[in-house]
Amino acid sequence: MDNLHFIRSTMERAASVTAVSGWGIAGTGVVGLGAALLAAREPDAGARLIIWLAAAPLALGASVAGAVWKARRSELPALVGPAKKLALAFLPPMLAGALLTLALWRAGALDVVPALWLSLYGTAIVAGGAYSVRAVPAMGAAFLALGAVAVAAPVSWGELLLGLGFGGLHLAFGPWIARRHGG
Repeated sequence: MDNLHFIRSTMERAASVTAVSGWGIAGTGVVGLGAALLAAREPDAGARLIIWLAAAPLALGASVAGAVWKARRSELPALVGPAKKLALAFLPPMLAGALLTLALWRAGALDVVPALWLSLYGTAIVAGGAYSVRAVPAMGAAFLALGAVAVAAPVSWGELLLGLGFGGLHLAFGPWIARRHGG
């Protein structure tokens, strides 16, 4: 039994994270698309930011619920070694984004938030995706590319680019990951 436990724990540490739920990612995309549609109607930049900030915990909830569902269906603990590594690699860029968003809000420079969020979210996904299936870092690279577009694009494109990223990219990659990696 000890040998079987050792083999299982070794395989869990070495395996790619398949606990990433494509359907959870797609749920995140639905929330992102909804936030983009609501924020696009709002003329005030502060109000648009509040809409996106209110959507963030909903999106996180969709992603976590999908991961827990997939882990239970696979009869694995939700936080196996590689999933913990993914979460730990994901958190620092997200914390940096939160702190910089607060600083930009206080400075009245909200026009750069779309580039910041898309770039740092892409960074978080690429960093976390180092322990995951190939589609996850590919999605992160797509967010980074969209962040680069946001840097060069007119400020008026901000909500569109956020919608394309947090809505469109999640809705494109989520089902792809779900079909190829079991949910």
